[in-house]
Amino acid sequence: MKSKLTNGVLGLALLGAVGLAYVQLGGGQAAGDSAVRTVSATRGSVVASVSASGAVESAKARSLSFGSSGTVEKINVKAGDKVRKGDILARLDDDAAQEALSAALAAFESAAADGTGTAALNAAYVKARNAYRAAGRTAAGTVLRAPFSGTVTAVNGAVGGSGAASGASGTAGQSGTAGQEANGFIELADTARLRLVGDFTESDVAKLKTGQSAKITFDALPDVTATGKITQVTPVATTTDNVVKYPVTIAFTDVPKEVRLGQTATVEVEYARADDVISVPSSAVTTAGGRSTVTLLKNGAQTRTIVEVGVKGTATTEITSGLSEGDQVVPPATTTTGGTQNQRGGFPGGGGIPGGGFPGGGR
Repeated sequence: MKSKLTNGVLGLALLGAVGLAYVQLGGGQAAGDSAVRTVSATRGSVVASVSASGAVESAKARSLSFGSSGTVEKINVKAGDKVRKGDILARLDDDAAQEALSAALAAFESAAADGTGTAALNAAYVKARNAYRAAGRTAAGTVLRAPFSGTVTAVNGAVGGSGAASGASGTAGQSGTAGQEANGFIELADTARLRLVGDFTESDVAKLKTGQSAKITFDALPDVTATGKITQVTPVATTTDNVVKYPVTIAFTDVPKEVRLGQTATVEVEYARADDVISVPSSAVTTAGGRSTVTLLKNGAQTRTIVEVGVKGTATTEITSGLSEGDQVVPPATTTTGGTQNQRGGFPGGGGIPGGGFPGGGR
């Protein structure tokens, strides 16, 4: 009997000590929680924008190939060289081509001298003329010239190697740079005309149109900013991991000297703006059922207040009616997880006495 009484007394003492400690530790916390955090409705600008990322590429680039086949005799450029329109970039060994051209010229001159008085003579003349023209194209094809002024971005061959003729010399947007296809002997790009193709979600692309201005920032150049304009919104979507996106082309309107082809960049397009308006943080506005509300703190009391909103930006939202400059708005409470701060109504750590009962087996 004495043992049970002792255990009971000890248990009550322990309970009291733990309760006192909890009140002392938790009381300050509750007091801290009672302070209401507010933000002020301020006057300023609200900007709504959408963004996407992509790689910098040239708006004018070509994959260049020889017009004839043969052995590469000379290469006059390397990657990084700047060239002018008409500069000779590389040559093939043209001995055979020149010999064929001389023979074709002789045959053509002979046919011309024979005249075209009969059907047979006319046919011989036309055949010789066409052969001479073809030989001329073959000889000219042994020289690779720059079709425009620009920068050599890749040389995909070497002296002594094969310079194969290509049926296509490339199109704008093809080069040896990152993110662009390379398939020619020499890749040439105009580095003064840059662009970026960003993939925008189907909800964001609805806010874009040709001619809109854009701001471009670069991952590797945090202090550099460029400007651009939308030149094309592709009507055909691409789908990756069930996400539908539309490629949008932005042409640089200024090219900072630090920017290089292939660099990763982010383009931000502003589609709505309101200046000198009342605004609050967007997180403070709750919209449900077509109605927007904020929690207004006035005279110590919190009141849900209906507001009308204008431009909805990522950071702030325009309030067109319902609030005045300087009004105090209560943003949503921040919930802390992983600590004892969110635990209410019991002892720290989950509310019971550690061990499940009083020491010594008391009940």
